[in-house]
Amino acid sequence: MSAHFFETSARSAIGLVRQGNEDSGFYSPQLIAVADGMGGHAAGEVASRIAVQVLQKLAPTLASESIDEDSIEDLLMHSLHSIDEEITAVTNEDIEKRGMGTTLTALLIRNNQISLLHVGDSRCYRLRGNTLEQLSNDHTVIQELLDQGAITEAEAAEHPQRSMLTQALCGDGDVTPVLQVYEVKKGDRYLLCSDGLSGVLTDKEIKVGLKKSDKDEAVKFLNDATYINGAPDNVTILIADISETASSTSELLGAAHD
Repeated sequence: MSAHFFETSARSAIGLVRQGNEDSGFYSPQLIAVADGMGGHAAGEVASRIAVQVLQKLAPTLASESIDEDSIEDLLMHSLHSIDEEITAVTNEDIEKRGMGTTLTALLIRNNQISLLHVGDSRCYRLRGNTLEQLSNDHTVIQELLDQGAITEAEAAEHPQRSMLTQALCGDGDVTPVLQVYEVKKGDRYLLCSDGLSGVLTDKEIKVGLKKSDKDEAVKFLNDATYINGAPDNVTILIADISETASSTSELLGAAHD
């Protein structure tokens, strides 16, 4: 058995502007994920649901001690192709759903390592001591411009293309998977969220919420803060602490739960 597990609190909310929830989330003792769907007629929620359900089915295999680390990496990478293929199958059957897609940000904990699988602009943060760090790198036009030094952070906040993705799971097979591996450290706290949170709150505000000792209170604080700031998008929040005991809890959130 793995020596470390996630102990997770989570919430997915529609927000104050959207008519439905296109976000999906999933958490289990060793795998957590958030997906933010977009595009197509009533299809964003379909794409995000596909993403987290593929991972949900894969979770027991990924947690198995009989599988070596190289195979785990291959399985995680291949999961993106499985999601892409399922999105393709749905859009081939229903032309109105063409153009749908989803982000995906997921964490797998095994023994002393945490693997981050990431496509799009849903984010992964880690709070270690008093330091908040964004571990994921946004796959957006804005992030590319920032990396090139073409615009400033201040300009990025008001840029008309700030939500334009350079990568997403859209059924076109055109995605470059990113898998980053980190060492488990007791006391670390992880946040996975859709841009309904990170696009509304500053890192400082997110850090204030994450520093609350009770995970449920931290989730409520961050969710309430987005609503105070207008909650223009769906907001999905998963906060996970490192634990040495495995909970049996496993749950789907948002569109995947409906």
